[in-house]
Amino acid sequence: MDARNFTVINALPGEGEIDLAALVASRPDSALAALLAAADLVLAIDEDGGIDQLHIGGGDLDAADLASWEGRAWIDTALPDSRGKIEAMLAEGSSPRWREANHAVASGELPLKWLTLALPGGRRLAIARDQRAAASLQQRLVRAQQAMERDSIRLRQLEARHRLLFETAAEAIFIIDAGSRRVLEANAAARRATGRSAAALDGENFAALVHPDDHDSSIALLGALTASEQRHPARLRLAGGQAFQMSASLFRQDRENRLMLRLHPLEPAAAPSAEPLADAMERIPDPFVLTDDNFDIIAGNGAFLDLVGLARPADVVGQPIGRYLGRPGLELGVLVAALRDHGMVRGFATVVRPGHGDASDGESVEVSAVSSGEAGGLRHGFAIRVAARDQALTPPTALPMSQLTELVGRVSLKEIVRESTDLIERLCIEAALTYTDDNRASAAEILGLSRQSLYSKLHRHGLGNLGLGNLGDNDSSNDNG
Repeated sequence: MDARNFTVINALPGEGEIDLAALVASRPDSALAALLAAADLVLAIDEDGGIDQLHIGGGDLDAADLASWEGRAWIDTALPDSRGKIEAMLAEGSSPRWREANHAVASGELPLKWLTLALPGGRRLAIARDQRAAASLQQRLVRAQQAMERDSIRLRQLEARHRLLFETAAEAIFIIDAGSRRVLEANAAARRATGRSAAALDGENFAALVHPDDHDSSIALLGALTASEQRHPARLRLAGGQAFQMSASLFRQDRENRLMLRLHPLEPAAAPSAEPLADAMERIPDPFVLTDDNFDIIAGNGAFLDLVGLARPADVVGQPIGRYLGRPGLELGVLVAALRDHGMVRGFATVVRPGHGDASDGESVEVSAVSSGEAGGLRHGFAIRVAARDQALTPPTALPMSQLTELVGRVSLKEIVRESTDLIERLCIEAALTYTDDNRASAAEILGLSRQSLYSKLHRHGLGNLGLGNLGDNDSSNDNG
């Protein structure tokens, strides 16, 4: 519907006011009169965009809400987000189109759909349809869609929980078709009991999974369960010979009967021996140590004893792991805090100290740790990898700032500040040596230190290969350059 369908509009007076009600009454046979009568609201707009007159049709619009519109600018009746649309309709030419705009009225917000028709003298007719019913339907549709999405999310979550319970159940569970006796689903315990994969069990006749001696009795039992409400457990052996106590429940799904069979083993399966695992841990070349929740050593393999230089496992059992692992200071605290927070630590660079000796004898290692067990029986396992020879010759770096900040609340501020001060001092010395191409005299001058103070700090941080006895050589060769 557009202006080209109402050419009779050109016959309207070019000057003076337009009496919309009189037009409808005097020309009931005209297309324009029919349009005005069918419209919910019609406005006569002057050349300046003001509302000369309004006509309320047969809709549900309240005249009291629109009584103040006469004499106002049409654009002033619209909400701020719709005023651009009113301006566009006032500037439209001979091919107008429907536009939606929201207006402020006494009872609230009024959504209207407008079409403007040009009149002689620069005036216009603005014809509106009430959109409140459509807006209400749209809101109901949005709420229904949101409710469907919430129901779909709840259904997926419920299905995920049921699937988790089904797969983690200790009993072997089979879902079979009551008519054909074919397996539709089997959980992990059922797959272990039969020794078959999920693909091999899918569609398999349940009788083929039963021991040959129990084949006939199983078929009769399933038939009886389908025909009656019998729920008494029955004894059944699978093809492998293991005996189970089977209980069944009948239910309907997709207009077909299903049976849920639950098989509880009559003879508990032998728990796998821990001896092969313990033997493997003892034989692996990397050191491994197990501690309790207080980080006191429970056991360590031979490689760990070799690393700390002790001969008997009893020498390390009961000792705190901090006696051998980590540099003096906060390193072990960082490792323990990360392990308690995350349950796992990987690639933590530190040192292992021998059972007899001081911290300077430590060997550079990388530690991966994991926690297992429940509260009260928590255990911590530490896998230790000795650094490569070229990495071992590189002096260990101080703790990163991210690890230091993790200790806030766990250790005193004094200890954190001391550790961070050492880190900053080391980084500054390394930067000065890099900037001066390892010229220690120039580095001392840049840092504002005497040579002796710089040498002392280099020795304390393990920089410059001072432990190799070539302090003077490096200094003299670089100073001469």
